[in-house]
Amino acid sequence: MRTHYCGQVDSQLIGQEVTLCGWAHRRRDHGGVIFVDLRDRDGLAQVVCDPDRPAMFKTAESVRSEFCLKVTGKVRSRPAGTVNPNIASGEVEILCHEMEVLNPAVTPPFQLDDENLSENIRLLHRVIDLRRPQMQHNMRLRYQVARAFRRFLDDAGFVDIETPMLTKSTPEGARDYLVPSRVHPGQFFALPQSPQLFKQLLMVAGFDRYYQIVKCFRDEDLRADRQPEFTQVDIETSFMGEGEIIALMEALIRVVFKETIGVDLPNSFPRLSYADAMRRYGSDKPDLRVTLELVDLADAMRDVSFKVFSGVANRVDGRVAAMRIPGGATLTRGEIDAYTQFVAIYGARGLAYIKVNDVSQLNENGLQSPIVKNLHAQALQAIIERTGAQSGDLIFFGADKTKVVNDALGALRVKIGHEKGFVNDRAWEPVWIVDFPMFDFDEENKRWVACHHPFTSPKDEHLDLLESDPGRCLAKAYDLALNGSELGGGSVRIHRADVQEKVFKALGIGAEEAQIKFGFLLDALKYGAPPHGGLAFGLDRIVTMMAGAESIRDVIAFPKTQRAQCLLTDAPSGVDEKQLRELHIRLRQKVDTQVDAVKG
Repeated sequence: MRTHYCGQVDSQLIGQEVTLCGWAHRRRDHGGVIFVDLRDRDGLAQVVCDPDRPAMFKTAESVRSEFCLKVTGKVRSRPAGTVNPNIASGEVEILCHEMEVLNPAVTPPFQLDDENLSENIRLLHRVIDLRRPQMQHNMRLRYQVARAFRRFLDDAGFVDIETPMLTKSTPEGARDYLVPSRVHPGQFFALPQSPQLFKQLLMVAGFDRYYQIVKCFRDEDLRADRQPEFTQVDIETSFMGEGEIIALMEALIRVVFKETIGVDLPNSFPRLSYADAMRRYGSDKPDLRVTLELVDLADAMRDVSFKVFSGVANRVDGRVAAMRIPGGATLTRGEIDAYTQFVAIYGARGLAYIKVNDVSQLNENGLQSPIVKNLHAQALQAIIERTGAQSGDLIFFGADKTKVVNDALGALRVKIGHEKGFVNDRAWEPVWIVDFPMFDFDEENKRWVACHHPFTSPKDEHLDLLESDPGRCLAKAYDLALNGSELGGGSVRIHRADVQEKVFKALGIGAEEAQIKFGFLLDALKYGAPPHGGLAFGLDRIVTMMAGAESIRDVIAFPKTQRAQCLLTDAPSGVDEKQLRELHIRLRQKVDTQVDAVKG
């Protein structure tokens, strides 16, 4: 129906006749001459409609926003002074010869160039929202990123293999989305949280290098920027060690960023141990653009009279840490109070601080804070030396359980760093986080849980710790962070059945339970499973960062809200009684209502 896309019409086509199809972005009547900005996925083209073609002009008079049109006309230069340098077709216009309304449109719910739309309105009318140039750009960028991933992996010998969407529920991580079986009453499939077990089985099956751009599902509690269904680039490879996998994945990310947005990432990404990342930045995905760091002070605070510090310093699970803000003594009380409220989000009960007015006086004359009088000279000296504080600086403190301090000061570090300009001059700062713990201790259930997942291999030298001291056991796990966000994570997997059984035992999963839940994997590992490992990149998050979008919902065509709802289709929704009967399901709420009615 057309010869060109709107965005392809330029000065090289002057004098030629073209046929375009698209939507009326804007219509303007200038005293007898009608201008229609025609839009398609490639851009805009200005169409000029003169009254000397009556039939065409009558059609143009009827056009309104978002009418679907077909236009034929001659390309000509725009008059002097009317060139639009912001669009590819800005030097030319199309003198319309014929115009056909392929489909009229009702008045759209909003103008496509409206910058003040609520997200709910956008998601309710997502089809119209997706016509906006920014969303068109985001969706095409997503496609280009996926294509770059595929091209690199294909060239590196990886094979794209699909794994099942209906699988077995193995509730060891987030909640599964369950799918009832009609032909097996009372039994359920689960939608995959990841293809983890299947990609390991593919390595045992000898495919050597696998990848898949795949949908995954997690029924998580509500979070601002999570989706119940998300897309990951899932990768697994055999006969490669931890360092080799990291090097290959690093090369992959460099190529993807270069090919899609023209960014040259460093030739070698820095590596930080998990322990160092948490100690210095309070986060296992640190934003290295921010130059502020945390320092430990617990050993210097154990005997001070300030119980907020000394009490925590003498606890095994406590941390006392400080963060220096250069020139921060100029912060107002209102700003400090706002930061105190901010850290409360992360469980902090307060935010102690010292304004360093004169670093040469380690007393209340040189150090301004209510806590100074409760800290002895050695403690004050340690604070100044370890933070490197100078006159005019401010020092914030965190004292609580280690997790609370890390979460609170880690988030405050990023907030102040970006608000007050404590950042370096690099736009992109990737970093590998390595040497993760194998296990976390679940205080509520009094048992060890896997930090990554139960199939991550421990360090070879830590195998004996699985039984003697699981808390000290480190994993062959690695995450790639960029600008404070996790791009992807993975590990070398356990390829020996005896080691997998030891890990299950450390997690409190007995032999019988392990066989019921993971018997197919344990059996497969006995058939000469090769050493293998892999990684999964979050496609949604990568594209969000590249696009400079505020939310991952801006790079997903049809996302869910923060409440896991699709406003466009009104999902989830109820189903009729017949469907429920076929699935052998009775709604508990309805049953309880009926019982109450009988009792009444």
